[in-house]
Amino acid sequence: MDTRSVTEALARLGTGDEAALPELIGLLYRDLHDIARRQLRQERQGHTLGPTALVNEAFLKLSRDIRIDAASRTRFLAAASVSMRRVLVDYARARTRDKRGGGQATVPLDEAEIADLMTVREAEEVLALEDALSRLEAADKRSAHVVQLRFYGGFSMEEIAESLGVSVKTVQRTWLAARAWLRKEVGHELGEVE
Repeated sequence: MDTRSVTEALARLGTGDEAALPELIGLLYRDLHDIARRQLRQERQGHTLGPTALVNEAFLKLSRDIRIDAASRTRFLAAASVSMRRVLVDYARARTRDKRGGGQATVPLDEAEIADLMTVREAEEVLALEDALSRLEAADKRSAHVVQLRFYGGFSMEEIAESLGVSVKTVQRTWLAARAWLRKEVGHELGEVE
């Protein structure tokens, strides 16, 4: 990977150059594919959405943003990671909506196939985590960002510390506290904790 090319493409992306995004995707494809694989590992077995499709879906979501605030490679990968998470959450929402018979919205065939393979319970778990993460972000943006980078992006503690400009110890403490808080919140939302 040519670091200079990535830096130049990020700078162009920051100014709104639409051609920079596909270029960045190409330059960082291996990293993006690794992030997608990690995110799909956290999904149920047999998910029909593969890493390549998840990267492509995230690219489509990212391409809708006029400007992506990604001053560094790590920040861009974090933004892509969040987009991948949103794709998976959208599929989970489609699954719970379809199973509850509501909305009767038109769902593209590829989304319908994926939604059919996710159980309602799995979809509820994904949505409970997403809701809890949204509440965490409202209360403590740094903690939510650490969770997104660590859990969804697969970043190391050192990479997260560098991205946030804090010490590794601070990231470790934040990660442990945020993870415990999320477990409790998700448990409450799913009715597993009283």
